[in-house]
Amino acid sequence: MQSIINFLNVNVIIPRFLWSIWLVALLNACCQVDIPWNSPYVDEDVTGNVVYASFSERPKHLDPARSYSSNEYVFISQIYEPPLQYHFLRRPVELVPQTLVAMPSLTLLDKEGKELPVDTPAIGVAYSEYLLQLRPGIYYQPHPALAQDSNGNYLYHNLTPNQTANIHTLNDLAHTGTREATAFDYAYQITRLSWSHNHCPISGVLKEYIVGFGDTTKTLDSAYAQLQKTTKTTDPYLDLKQFNIQGVQVLDRYQLRIRLNGHYPQFLYWMAMPFFAPIPWEADRFYTQPGLAQRNISLDWYPIGTGPFMLTENNPNLRMVLVRNPNFHTEFYPNDGELTDQTAGLLDDAGKTLPLLDRVIYNLEREDIPYWNKFLQGFYDSSGVSSDSFDQAIAFNAQGQAELTPTMLEHNIQLETAVETSTFYWGFNMLDPVVGGNSERARLLRQAIAIVLDFEEYITIFANGRGMVAQGPIPPGIFGNIPTAYSPYTHELIDGVIKRKSLEVAKQLLATAGYPDGRDKNNGQPLILNYDTVATGPDDKAQLNWVTKQFAKLNIQLVIRATDYGVFQDKMRNGTAQFYRWGWNADYPDPENFLFLLYGANAKVAHDGENASNYDNPEFNQLFVSMKSMSNTPERQQLIDRMVAIVQHDMPWAGGLHPKSFALRHAWVHNIKTNPLANNTLKYRRIDPKLRAEKRQEWNQPITWPLWLIGIISVLIAITALINYQESEQRTAR
Repeated sequence: MQSIINFLNVNVIIPRFLWSIWLVALLNACCQVDIPWNSPYVDEDVTGNVVYASFSERPKHLDPARSYSSNEYVFISQIYEPPLQYHFLRRPVELVPQTLVAMPSLTLLDKEGKELPVDTPAIGVAYSEYLLQLRPGIYYQPHPALAQDSNGNYLYHNLTPNQTANIHTLNDLAHTGTREATAFDYAYQITRLSWSHNHCPISGVLKEYIVGFGDTTKTLDSAYAQLQKTTKTTDPYLDLKQFNIQGVQVLDRYQLRIRLNGHYPQFLYWMAMPFFAPIPWEADRFYTQPGLAQRNISLDWYPIGTGPFMLTENNPNLRMVLVRNPNFHTEFYPNDGELTDQTAGLLDDAGKTLPLLDRVIYNLEREDIPYWNKFLQGFYDSSGVSSDSFDQAIAFNAQGQAELTPTMLEHNIQLETAVETSTFYWGFNMLDPVVGGNSERARLLRQAIAIVLDFEEYITIFANGRGMVAQGPIPPGIFGNIPTAYSPYTHELIDGVIKRKSLEVAKQLLATAGYPDGRDKNNGQPLILNYDTVATGPDDKAQLNWVTKQFAKLNIQLVIRATDYGVFQDKMRNGTAQFYRWGWNADYPDPENFLFLLYGANAKVAHDGENASNYDNPEFNQLFVSMKSMSNTPERQQLIDRMVAIVQHDMPWAGGLHPKSFALRHAWVHNIKTNPLANNTLKYRRIDPKLRAEKRQEWNQPITWPLWLIGIISVLIAITALINYQESEQRTAR
């Protein structure tokens, strides 16, 4: 034995690290542990009520006055609580109170302020008033902005430069505080929406309806400009508590009245969005202190809400973490829904206190394939189905219906499908001197491009058939969409089948526009256009190449200007994009929510709205005003048909698609029910961590036979070397 030890110490044949690797791997293979050997979570609690998800890019805005993107709503909808929400289980979707005692009461008024019957036609209504009765006992999450000393003085509202220099995250501040949300906080947030400085994307819409909203905007802008001159600083603190909106009246601690111009029933849907969640004035006072914004300590990074979760970690290069809000008020899992919910297990948690989760961990994943592999290993709880993994997950039966493949069934993975109330579109900036404007030249150019952008092919290649070509702005499932309708400028009916027009038609339109064979007939220069889009990784390259090839059919040179989403948003806001791709998920189930994307008063550049193409057609605008407050009648459908026809003719959008969603989840994930309008559903989610841990161990067993083989070979080599060493010693002795 001593000879072997000496040999190992000499180590003339086998390096020590080989032995170390073999021994460690062997011990790891022999010992059963809770955390799989290849787990990506170093500090994981395998028994915890934790959901594992991902993000591909850090949300730019977590301030509810500015946020309006789906990747931002993933987070803020769990943190902030507007007055209303969608019932988790009832279908069709139904609005219910969230922070209110009951649904808002509505009063219709004439020009003199006299009350009208509730069935008065919209044309006869001068004002409508909503009375909101808040639930007492709703408190904000713990936050330094609310921390006070024993005398009621705020601890962190007057930080010195030296103190600010030592603050890198909110965790550097030792104390936190809380207080009850009041009616004033809801009114204060509406004032924040009216201030141009906050760049609220729906301010153009709210200005039309909330009485005095636009006047307050002017007052705030003027006061801020004066304050900048007085303080000689670029970003001073403007105390919004000193300003009121005429149509927003705080009656007492728990009552708020909002007066609107005319009759606008869709306003109830807006009150289910984070825009109308309460914000304490202390947050603005805290975050506007000099030096904090430069350290990313702002409402866009560290939100403060009353919802079930709070954001405790915001690391854009690694992960974002939501943790249960210890101050969350009492809310229970619903005890009613559809008839099928009971058998589907969706009522197993009826009456339980929400949220059912303790934490939600979002890890940075820029590419689809690594995410997909981790999902199959059980390290992510849910997954979409990308084009790369579609054939591995989905198969179509003889009836053309999507089913899970045997591999997915072996893992007991569940499939959820739904037609999304969404529109993804490729658009033109109508302010651009080449592709924009109302000239015949520009319009024909847009129509030619719209023909060659073969979205039927795009859906087949990149969406595996999960979608349908958009013939107008309104998706299926929303009133106003006609399934058999098509755009006569890009498609035609041949033998009863809707088909895209030919390349020859597009080339003729291009020549008529003054660009024969892709060259300007006036100077012979090639037509070069810019495509502004978001690209987060190599998975986007194929789609960018496809778009380039479509333009090449017309000999149009396309320059790809791909950026991250934050830069892209800035381009759109500044109107520097030319041709772009974007999308819209329904905020509420009404055609107004899609047609307002083309309403002139909602233009991105002029009004900071969601009309990204900056389209402005007077007839369309007039019809929109007439249509938006109507009930779903044949008369409303006629107005919508005319509006869609105008858009098809002017072509501010080159077309797009309405997607179909395919979502997968593991067997340990419970309480999933598709609702395209509700974003705050994490509080209902339940996890079986024991089953997850068992399946991870089962699916991630290390392959040990190579290690055993290495070990045996190493031992044989060692024995051989030992024998040779001993023989050499004996010869030397003789």
